[in-house]
Amino acid sequence: MSPTEIALAEKPAHVPADLVVDWNFYQPAAGDAGPHAALKRLHDGPDIVWTPRNGGHWIVTRAADIEFIQKNHDPFSMQSISLPADARPRILPIEFDPPQHAQYRTIINQFFTPSAVKDLQAEARVLAIDLIDGFKKDGRCEFSQAFAQQLPIRVFMKMVNQPLDDIDYLLGITEKTVRPRNPEDRVNAHLAMRQYLGGVIEERRRKPGTDLLSAVVDAKIAGEPISDENLLGMLTTIMFGGLDTVASTLGFAAKYLADNPARRHALIDNPGLIHNAADELLRLFAPSSTARLLTRDFQLGGVDFKAGDRVYVRTLLHGLDERKFADPLDADWERPALERNYASFGNGPHRCPGATLARSELRIFLEEWLKRIPDFDVASGEAPVYAYGMVSAIVKLPLVWDPDTVK
Repeated sequence: MSPTEIALAEKPAHVPADLVVDWNFYQPAAGDAGPHAALKRLHDGPDIVWTPRNGGHWIVTRAADIEFIQKNHDPFSMQSISLPADARPRILPIEFDPPQHAQYRTIINQFFTPSAVKDLQAEARVLAIDLIDGFKKDGRCEFSQAFAQQLPIRVFMKMVNQPLDDIDYLLGITEKTVRPRNPEDRVNAHLAMRQYLGGVIEERRRKPGTDLLSAVVDAKIAGEPISDENLLGMLTTIMFGGLDTVASTLGFAAKYLADNPARRHALIDNPGLIHNAADELLRLFAPSSTARLLTRDFQLGGVDFKAGDRVYVRTLLHGLDERKFADPLDADWERPALERNYASFGNGPHRCPGATLARSELRIFLEEWLKRIPDFDVASGEAPVYAYGMVSAIVKLPLVWDPDTVK
């Protein structure tokens, strides 16, 4: 049974009938416009709605409410972040609430300091140039496989000191957990990842290293080693987080630039705007979502939530909210800094630790691609292929250009 075929949940008594919508993030009915147009249509109705899809859950559509929920784990707990609810093992520290979350998060943070990211940026730039130079004379590429799944994922595999030969296997597992075809896919993918990581833990204990996975395996909480169960939960979060999100964002960014030559040439003519452009593209194309579980009754925006309710938090809706961003569907490279306060990496204690690295990888893509392939389009007659789930992606993006114009 696919996620689109799961039986509809019965409306709880406390949910007003006028707040019910039939909306499924696994099949947002976007047509050729992609997931962003479908999400933006949610702004045409109430600020907070409820859908019977995927177990039944609330959807908060406006920036102010999204920020509030992301900053307030009480009562909007992160202890179960996937929809629909399933029997997969817990992933950590993202499914810990403060203060327990901070104890585990500190272990990871040291690998994403400005100095640590600086070294990775240099390697990412060399890799980006090598990748582009490898296909630029061909006049075309399938962007997802040729670049988006290469640049961030190879950099990540170096961070965790895992062999590049494992990438295809790990990407297959990751696809099933973020965009499952049926409810069992996600559970089975988590179990497969834990089996893979069991071997990693044994290896790191025999031969510790200086990589991110070694640091977690060797870490202590309150003076005690982390339990095997919590180790698996932490390493699972790290692996899934590093293998998908940036690649998904790169795909949407490349398509936007292909479809909008004026915006593209503005960056070519004034490379100083690229830093701002990376922020705008992250605001406009935040791919990820999470769920929250209500730990007590609470009222927000005039809506009564009950303990046990589940809430879908899609940060892209924050970035598309015209109440916060003027002309939100337009990527304005000169949008003032105070107006680029987007929520794509989260707000509050659960903000993604890899935000700085992700932003820098997108910026490197813009800098190095536009230097070498300034004019490109989506191939005529070859439509991009979208995939939907807790993380949306373009899984196929055929790009073409005149090889005589490349540099």
